[in-house]
Amino acid sequence: MTTANTTQVPGRPLRRSHGETWRSPHRLRAIRTVTGQFLLYLTLVIGSIVILFPFYWMVSTSVKPPDEVVTLPITWIPSRILWSNYPKAINALPVSVLVFVKNSVVLSTLVAIGHTFTSALVAYPFARLRFRGRRTLFLIILATMMIPGQITMIPLFIIFSRLHWVNTFLPLVVPAYFGDAYYIFLLRQFFATIPKEMDDAAKIDGCSVYAIFFRMILPMSTPALGITAIFSFSGMWNAFLGPMIYLNQMEKFPLALGLRAFQAGPGSRAIHWESMMAISVLMTIPMLVLFFITQRNYIQGIVITGVKG
Repeated sequence: MTTANTTQVPGRPLRRSHGETWRSPHRLRAIRTVTGQFLLYLTLVIGSIVILFPFYWMVSTSVKPPDEVVTLPITWIPSRILWSNYPKAINALPVSVLVFVKNSVVLSTLVAIGHTFTSALVAYPFARLRFRGRRTLFLIILATMMIPGQITMIPLFIIFSRLHWVNTFLPLVVPAYFGDAYYIFLLRQFFATIPKEMDDAAKIDGCSVYAIFFRMILPMSTPALGITAIFSFSGMWNAFLGPMIYLNQMEKFPLALGLRAFQAGPGSRAIHWESMMAISVLMTIPMLVLFFITQRNYIQGIVITGVKG
C-alpha cells in the first residue's frame, strides 16, 4: 500500500520521498547542530584574532626598522625584519635587561612560595576545624578584599621606610608570607570539598592536626595549590606599582619597571618603541611557557575551586 508521499519498492521497506526526507526532524536537527557549531567556531576565530592582534602588533613593532615604527599610514608588515633589535634592546640601558629578568624571577618565585604556603596554612583551619568565631574571622578576611590598595599605600610606605626596607625586596616579599585574602578564600573552598571522614580516619590512626595537613590535605590539594602559585607568580611578574614605589636603583628593577627606562632613553626620540616592544616580547614568553606547561592544573584548578561553600 502506497501514498502520494511514499515510494514502495518490492522487497524493501517503505521509504519517504526526497522532499520529506530533507524536512525530517533528524535532518533538521543535524542542520541546526552543524550551523550552531559553525557559528561557534566563527565567533571563536574572530575573538581570537581580536585578542591576538595586540600581540602581533607587539612582535611586528619589535622587528621593525626605527623609521617604520611611527610612520603614517601604519606599516602593518615590516619591510625589513631586524632581529638585531633584540640584542640591541638587551644592552641599550646602563643595566642589562638580564638583570631585570633575574630580579623578576627571584621576586616572583619568593612571592609565589609565600602566598601558596601561608594561604594554605590559614585556609586549613577555616575549612577543617571548628572553633568559636570561625565564620566571623573568615568574613573579616574576606572584607579586606574590598579595601582598595590605594588606601593602604601611604601607611605601608611609612611603615617600611621606618623599618629601612625601602629600596630592598623586603616590602614586596615579606607581605606575601602573611597570606592573601583571595588565595585563602580559594584554598578554603577547595579544602571544604575533601570528605571530613578522611580526617576522622587519620585521627584514629594517631595523626595530629599538623600531620593531617601536611601528609593528607596538601598532597590532595595539588591543583588548588598549583593555581595559587601560578596566579601569584604571574601577578608579581607583571607588577609595576609596588616596585615603582619601593625600588630606587635600576639594578633592583624587575622587568615591568625596567621597561619604563626606555621612555627616557638617549637619542632624538623620547620613546624607543622597537626596543620596548622587543623587551615586552621577552617578558611575555615565560608566561606563555608557564601556561602551556601547567595548563592542565590551571584549568582543573579553575573548575574545581569554589565548588562548596
